[in-house]
Amino acid sequence: MWDKRWRDQIWPSLAEPWDVIIIGGGITGAGIFREAARLGLRTLLVDASDFASGTSSRSSKLVHGGFRYLKNAQIKLCLESVRERERLLKEGRGLINQLGFLLASYRGDSIPVWVFGAGLMIYDLLALKWNHRYYDAFDIKVLCPTIKEDKLLGGFRYFDAQTDDARLVLRLIQEGVQYGACALNYARVIGLLRRSNGQVCGIELQDEAPGGNFRCMEVRAEVVINATGAWADKLRQQIGGRERLRKLRGSHLVFSPSRLPISRAISFLHPQDRRPVFIIPWEGVSIIGTTDVDHRLDILEDPAISQQEVNYLLSAVRSIFPSLELQEKDIQCTYSGIRPVVDTGKEDPSKESREHILWQEQGLLTITGGKLTTFRLMAHTALQAVARRLPGRIKLEGQQRMLDLTPGEETINVDLSRAARLRLLGRFGAQAQSLVAAAHPEDLLPVGNTATLWAELRWAARSEGVIHLDDLLLRRVRLGLLLPEGGQNEMERIRHTTQLELGWDDDHWKMEEQAYTRLWKHSYSLS
Repeated sequence: MWDKRWRDQIWPSLAEPWDVIIIGGGITGAGIFREAARLGLRTLLVDASDFASGTSSRSSKLVHGGFRYLKNAQIKLCLESVRERERLLKEGRGLINQLGFLLASYRGDSIPVWVFGAGLMIYDLLALKWNHRYYDAFDIKVLCPTIKEDKLLGGFRYFDAQTDDARLVLRLIQEGVQYGACALNYARVIGLLRRSNGQVCGIELQDEAPGGNFRCMEVRAEVVINATGAWADKLRQQIGGRERLRKLRGSHLVFSPSRLPISRAISFLHPQDRRPVFIIPWEGVSIIGTTDVDHRLDILEDPAISQQEVNYLLSAVRSIFPSLELQEKDIQCTYSGIRPVVDTGKEDPSKESREHILWQEQGLLTITGGKLTTFRLMAHTALQAVARRLPGRIKLEGQQRMLDLTPGEETINVDLSRAARLRLLGRFGAQAQSLVAAAHPEDLLPVGNTATLWAELRWAARSEGVIHLDDLLLRRVRLGLLLPEGGQNEMERIRHTTQLELGWDDDHWKMEEQAYTRLWKHSYSLS
């Protein structure tokens, strides 16, 4: 889809007039991009960095209905979320998968076990399904043998879902491109174009990819949408908008399954502040999250976990699994994302609303907030808000698919397990068959102990718009989170598989490897 020459081929065409320009290639921008393209609108998406390089690759990987939002009486948000979760489970086969949770309750918890039961009853009713069950302490211990037994009263089993967040974003963008739209990473908006009446009518774009020589172009459109998430205020300030967002950092710890073995997710109250925290199995590792603290650093720099957050999350996992005696040295990696919420001044960041917000200011439409699960609703809200400025008649149907139909498993005609076939189809959609056809025989083996196939790296390097090594290892595939030291021990094989596909000479590869190592150490390790 995006070969070695794709940027040079696309750049001259940007001068043509567009119906919609979307700034921001995270889940919100990707959802709007796909819907606008499906409607036949001439649509351009640009991102100053890589697709999903912000919060949308650093989420908790959960497609959830927002059970904890019931505590804050955010019933509407919870209803929307559970319904969207159910749709994604049906349409995202192989990419969005059901995830069983255990909700443990201990004597002395600030929230009695019957309150959890009542909440889960409402949660399931909103989803129009009955999917939870109570277990006593003995049965909880059978389901999770290493859980702390002292004062354990019992708990509930319920279900949410999880995904590969960065691959979900990329699949949406790829489907939009297949509908005829255009998406460009490493294209920074350095200014907004305005008509004589002050209304925004386009962008000034700068190419920041290697070899682009920082070339600039003015690009015009009927509608410009600001979907930059935590960076939304910076763009709004160009038209005089005041800061309205509160930037909250959510950090996670990643453990190998040998040190934190779990077969299902578990949710419990943190012993320090009684906030809900969770531990989930994901892609062969165990993730604990998440924090919710004000991020006061420059958001132009990749966020990193603080020592206080490490201590907070480590104390949580030690409290629920004391027999494992987990230490800092057991942490395989970390990652942090920044959530944008409307700043209402609440002392407790967790009480700020997670609902999305829409602002129209001098022709610029800003949509931010919200959550990964509700990206389709956000896309519809944004396009409805600007429908009068777009050509034709915009018809957004509630029953329209949010993801194209996944090809059947029979299209993967190689000797792979059913789970591996379904995984490829979910992550790569219509491109999965081409991926397998391009694979070398040795590529159909997994990388280390992960489920990722070497064929995925080869295909991503060849056809998925990789500009830098971190695009490949942190977003196209997730080896930077799944392998010790971000994959350093596999780097020679990674180079052998991808260097020719990327078209990088030895000096370029060395430069990229050094940059990736610096980034990983800064934002994904304890250093």
